[in-house]
Amino acid sequence: MKGKAYVIAGPSGVGKGTVVKELLKRDDKLSVSISATTRQPREGEIDGVNYYFVSFDQFEELVENDGFLEHACYVDNFYGTPVQPVMDKLEQGFDVILEIEVQGAMQVLEKMPGSKGIFLLPPSFAELEKRLRGRGTESDDSIMQRLETAATELGCINMFDYYVVNDKVEHAVDTILDIIVSNRGEEE
Repeated sequence: MKGKAYVIAGPSGVGKGTVVKELLKRDDKLSVSISATTRQPREGEIDGVNYYFVSFDQFEELVENDGFLEHACYVDNFYGTPVQPVMDKLEQGFDVILEIEVQGAMQVLEKMPGSKGIFLLPPSFAELEKRLRGRGTESDDSIMQRLETAATELGCINMFDYYVVNDKVEHAVDTILDIIVSNRGEEE
């Protein structure tokens, strides 16, 4: 039986990475897609585990050959979700999670009609700002840009099949697992 693709998106700071890590711990039928990037590996990052590290030429070739479900440029580097590894995992019967930003999610949902979109929401806009500030990694200007982007992204929520409020990680994970389990075995 083939797996399903689940696109988990939401504003920066909502906790997508934390939720996805917990999902993978709790369900061995889940796999997460690995993005390709043209940026250099950071210390400790492993090719094929954290990212597929590719050259600009390799990236362009994948774009030309429709080898990405979605792709974008961010801070002078390119990022994308390669089609083939996702399809391979789906064929093997895994449900695949694509943890990506909202615009990329829209591309995937369009290219893969059988996929399910899950929009992860913060409990409030004030909490989102608190989480972004709590990281301690960004300037006030950067935080304000991320909040402006989040406001725009929230306008896309109706394009997703489900929305889940990440008030507590455990609750959000339980809800998403319920969604995934309820979709298993459904024919498209």
